[in-house]
Amino acid sequence: MNKDILICGVGGQGTVLASKIIAASAMDEGFTVHSAETIGMAQRGGSVTSHVRIGDSAFSPLIPFGSADILLAFEPAEAARCLKYLRPDGIAVVNTSPVPPVTESLRPTGYDGSAMVAWLRQQCTCNFVDANEVCQPFGSSKFFNIILLGIAAGSGHLGLSQETLIRQIEKNVPSRFLEPNLAAFQTGLALGRKA
Repeated sequence: MNKDILICGVGGQGTVLASKIIAASAMDEGFTVHSAETIGMAQRGGSVTSHVRIGDSAFSPLIPFGSADILLAFEPAEAARCLKYLRPDGIAVVNTSPVPPVTESLRPTGYDGSAMVAWLRQQCTCNFVDANEVCQPFGSSKFFNIILLGIAAGSGHLGLSQETLIRQIEKNVPSRFLEPNLAAFQTGLALGRKA
């Protein structure tokens, strides 16, 4: 299997954990993996981008523009910003719930993500998910990263077995949060199968 996966969002959404679980799962299944993160101002809600390249055809960790098979976007503006990485026939899974940038508190623009979602609908094959809605049963949007992994796995686009992903969730999530994260993954699998 050769697969390029770009994960994008903002600091605090769990994008780095999601990329770590995907990369470790691919290695568990015997694939060569290259990965890299750009996390800059992540602690302050800045952009976070993770590149995960699976297979022997990748010789560097960074995905070239127009080459990603999958774009997992935790925020609509970040999805729009990173769309240049997606292949013309690639698939995007995009959260429709916006995370307003810090600048929004300094000078309100009314950013609600809707313009980004409308633009994305015209640009690519997207599976849109409202993080606020799917995370409501869990009481926190902090579970969205695991739900998003489940969606990608359930849709079949990720190319990794759910058993391997579950093993890596068990290894990488603190035990006190494990049970709700496993439930979140199952929620994502069910949504992905419907997509």
